[in-house]
Amino acid sequence: MNESRKFLLFIGGLAALFAVTLVIGRVVAPADEGDEAMTDTGHGDYTLEPITTELPAGTQAPLQFRIVDAQGTPVTEYTEQHEKLLHLIAVRHDTTGYQHLHPTLDEGGTWSTTTTFAESGQYRLYADFVPAGGESALATADVTVAGEADDKPLPPVSDTATVDGYTVTLDGTVAAGSPSTVTMSVTRDGAPVTDLQPYLGAYGHLVAIDADNLDYLHVHPTGHPGDGVTPSGPGIEFELTAPEAGDYRLFLDFQHGDTVRTAEFTVSAQQSEATDTQPSEGGHGH
Repeated sequence: MNESRKFLLFIGGLAALFAVTLVIGRVVAPADEGDEAMTDTGHGDYTLEPITTELPAGTQAPLQFRIVDAQGTPVTEYTEQHEKLLHLIAVRHDTTGYQHLHPTLDEGGTWSTTTTFAESGQYRLYADFVPAGGESALATADVTVAGEADDKPLPPVSDTATVDGYTVTLDGTVAAGSPSTVTMSVTRDGAPVTDLQPYLGAYGHLVAIDADNLDYLHVHPTGHPGDGVTPSGPGIEFELTAPEAGDYRLFLDFQHGDTVRTAEFTVSAQQSEATDTQPSEGGHGH
């Protein structure tokens, strides 16, 4: 994949600052808490090896996997990132069924969790982690949920999402090839939510999935709850540059009233006239 296919996020804003974990190939830049860039080729530094390759639909079931290094050795030591050793994102290939999970690790390097996949089909797993002594990394694999898949069409583009009586609004448009400012605001029953609760050490976590090729982006706030600077809502402003025109699914995890909720959006990135973006090579590249 060429450089034009990389997300570049530069986070700032009035309500919260974001840091970027960018995933489209292998590790491409040094990472720190405020600015992370990482990618996965499927044959690079780390590989996700599912132990559980098929699960039932609609029933809670165990899910196990390992992360192995380039020599095929299971990774057993990790550095905590945002209060967890590993963040596991799961989404069906039609971008439905999003889950953000936190499995547990045994001494041999096996990660385990239990979850319920409501619908049959192929699911992409994204393991987001920092190996001990290393940098932010991503490993991906697919698992099958048994039964005949009934793929859903991509939801229409919308600047609002509702979940459990909350409304999250996106103000701004996303341009491909040039920075765009987008503000995300959370309200409940028409009133701004100004007391969002920390979730995994932050007021929100944002995942973006390319609807076409399932490339993955995980965005964390750079501010910290209680630092006297970062507000607890309602708005979050950030800048993003989409690599090319196309549709993306956004998943915002936020906590309020001691419950974590996920607001889901479809956004369409329009090509910027100011940028001459080269065609994508497809697949993964270096």
